[in-house]
Amino acid sequence: MLTRNRSLGPRAGPRGCGEEPAPPRRGEAAAEARKSHSPVKRRRKAQRLCVAYEGSDSEKGEKAEPLKVPVWEPQDWQQQLVNIRAMRSEKDAPVDHLGVEHCYDSSAPPKVRRYQVLLSLMLSSQTKDQVTAGAMQRLRAQGLTVDSILQTDDATLGKLIYPVGFWRSKVKYIKQTSTILQQRYGGDIPASVAELVALPGVGPKMAHLAMAVAWGTVSGIAVDTHVHRIANRLRWTKKATKSPEETRAALEEWLPRELWHEINGLLVGFGQQTCLPVRPRCQACLNQALCPAAQGL
Repeated sequence: MLTRNRSLGPRAGPRGCGEEPAPPRRGEAAAEARKSHSPVKRRRKAQRLCVAYEGSDSEKGEKAEPLKVPVWEPQDWQQQLVNIRAMRSEKDAPVDHLGVEHCYDSSAPPKVRRYQVLLSLMLSSQTKDQVTAGAMQRLRAQGLTVDSILQTDDATLGKLIYPVGFWRSKVKYIKQTSTILQQRYGGDIPASVAELVALPGVGPKMAHLAMAVAWGTVSGIAVDTHVHRIANRLRWTKKATKSPEETRAALEEWLPRELWHEINGLLVGFGQQTCLPVRPRCQACLNQALCPAAQGL
């Protein structure tokens, strides 16, 4: 007769193929649950966060341009310029009919014309346009070329250009410059500012005007005493400037390049007629209410 062993329950017997595993005890079940839900700690490699911003359709495929820093510009300068143009509309100042553009022989060969332009600029320093034009007329009557000047003795040349300012020094500079032009440039004038200012008696203002009138190239703003004075009176420089060359650099920092060629003749004539060095005619000036200097007069 078979007897059932009560001490062996279904949990104690061996597991067969069709048998289900014995359920865990209460304590074991809790331990298993905690183990299965506890997070596994792993060392994560530090990564940089890269943020990409999507550009607009027009920017796609184009290189991003650097941000442009706002450029300083004078207050009310555009209206001041409009007013000066209105006051200069008649073009009846000395510079308008006696300036460098009117001193050379337009029928002469190009090389000779350019030489005459340079010579008139050398004579114009510290000299009124009327005096410069008179000296150029006397020189042209003698035949104004590099060769003719080199064949003229100093005394005769001095009489022809007198009474331009510093005429004795200019006789020396004209002779020295003419010799250099003949030996190095075949009687023509240099086509760069650097070479022009290297010539005796030629300064930056003359060089930039020579580039504009003789070569048709705008290389910079030509600043003489009139432009220097007016730019400071209108506060067209970020700070007060002490020399024409300092004024030129200050103006070129903000004035649009398309105005560089116009500004010299415009302000020179304005300085000859209205914004005079002494006792400027502020009452007749359209910029009286906009001019900082006028407020202090």
